[in-house]
Order: sequence, then C-alpha cells, then structure tokens
Amino acid sequence: MDKPCVVITDFVHDDLAPEVRILGDLADVVALNATEEDHLVGKVELADALVVYHAIHISRKTLERLERCRVIVRAGVGFDNVDCAFARQRGIPVVNVPDYGSEEVADTALAMMLALVRGVHVMNSRLRSGDRPWSYELAAPVWRLRGRIFGIIGLGRIGTAAALRAKVFGMDVRFYDPYKPDGYDKSLGIRRAETLEELLRESFVVSVHCPLNEETRHMLNARTLEMLPRGAYLINTARGAIVDTSVLADFLARGHLAGVGLDVLECEPPPEDHPLIRAWRDPNHPAHYRLIINPHAAFYCEEGFREMREKTAYACRRAILGQPLRNVVN
Repeated sequence: MDKPCVVITDFVHDDLAPEVRILGDLADVVALNATEEDHLVGKVELADALVVYHAIHISRKTLERLERCRVIVRAGVGFDNVDCAFARQRGIPVVNVPDYGSEEVADTALAMMLALVRGVHVMNSRLRSGDRPWSYELAAPVWRLRGRIFGIIGLGRIGTAAALRAKVFGMDVRFYDPYKPDGYDKSLGIRRAETLEELLRESFVVSVHCPLNEETRHMLNARTLEMLPRGAYLINTARGAIVDTSVLADFLARGHLAGVGLDVLECEPPPEDHPLIRAWRDPNHPAHYRLIINPHAAFYCEEGFREMREKTAYACRRAILGQPLRNVVN
C-alpha cells in the first residue's frame, strides 16, 4: 500500500522540517507553493490530508477531485477560503488551528492603535520628509487614552486578548458579539454593547476580531463608519473583507477617521490602482500619514509560526491514524 500523502497547498514551501519531524514516519509531505487554485490540478487528487494556508482558495472544483482526503487543515484561524459546506457534503472534515497566534494578533492590534493614537506614526512619517518643524504639533491633536472607549467587534480568543491589553492602558472596553453568552463581560470586567450601532457610536477606537462570513462581509462600510464619532480610529487584524476599504480614503481625508491600521485587505496583495493604496502612497493625501498597512503579518513571530505548523501537522497525523479530530469547523 502506498504511503499516505500530506499536501501543503500554499505559503509554506521551503523548509519542511517541522512537518517531516511529526509526519515523516507516517506520510510523505509535499509542498506545492501554489498561488492560484488552478495550480492544484493533478497534484492534490490522491492527498490523504490537505493543508491550506491563506494564499489560496479551495472551492468545490478542487474538493470534487479529492479521492481519499481524510481532512483539510486550515493552517490558521479563519476558514473562509475553504468551501466548508461542500467539504461536509463530501464527508471531509475541515479543522482549523485557532490558538497559535492569539497573543501576536492582539499585540499587533494594540501596537497599531498606539502608533496612531499617540502620533508615533504620523510624526515619524512627517519628520522623514525633511521639511517639517521639529515639534509635537506635527501630530496635534493627540488625546489621552485612559478612559476612552476601546470597542471590540468579536469577543473570541483574540478579541479577549485585545480586551485585556486595552484594560491595562486604562481604557473603557466594550464589545459587540451577539453570539457570545452572557457573563463574559462580568468575568473580564468589560461591557457589552447590544448592537453594532451602539458600539460604534461610543467608540474612540474600534478593533475588529470577528470571522468573515456573509453576516460580517463589509460590516464596516460607508453607512456604519459614519456612526463613529469624528476623529475615531479603526484597526482591522481579522479579515480584510469585513471592512469596505474603498471608502476609507474619503473618511481619512475629511477627518472623520483620524487613523486606520490594517493588517488585512480584501485582496492581498492589493491592486496598485486601489483608491486606498493610491491615497496611502500620496504624500499630499492625509492617508499617507494616518494609515498603516501591514502584509497580513499580525500572526507572525518565530515561536507562533512554528507552533502553527506543528499543530497543523499533528492534526494531519490524527486524521491519518483515525484518531478523533479537534477544532472541526464544518
């Protein structure tokens, strides 16, 4: 009988030492480094386990060709890039790795907030141009964080970690999560907002930590962002499509948003002609100084990246051995 095969579709492709250490006695490990789903044709059909990162989508057309797949492991938290419903119809469980980078993503959200709200980013950017006065007034006005409302959308693992960090800065933490049972507000010492509108109308900073689905896609758009107080800040380290980024340049230009930090975008990397990217690169546009964009890197630290790969490999191992699976999302 052929040795089982674990296929890594994307992202991880050079050094497979973590995967081979955990799976090498049991299965062959193949990394495809695909950037498009069509690149998988003829290469995944006999996979016993499929590992999917975030650089590719797995749709019905790929799932239909899988002949003996026992599990699809989404190597990360979000699983919107896998057709989980059709995988379920095919009898293929989809599991994720929900706990590898909670601290790092929360740290990044707070780092972006501090860089924007304290004026660190804008002063550094303006001084670099060489024609600005050496003065704190480059970032004026800057407001005290203590007592300001830090609004969280989605009180999962990362949202909770962000809440605890914001409390350390003396912020008044509120959250909106209609699927979170009562009591977490009391145990964490934070407050619940009953509606998204209620949260937005009160928040000085809004940090997004919910999954992407049909309910949350473009949840933050021209209409809902208008609910924020003038001069508010927006941070998104969750999924790019939760925010309609096409409207952000305008909100920054007229000062309704004082700053925006994005680790994720709807299309990664973004097209060069995207209005937000053009504004971000234009020294004459307010977004040039008040917008931070990172390349979907909030999850990253050396320890967390290795932990993610190890947990992914162990999930594949459990499936191949017929052991109970953890973190099944479909």
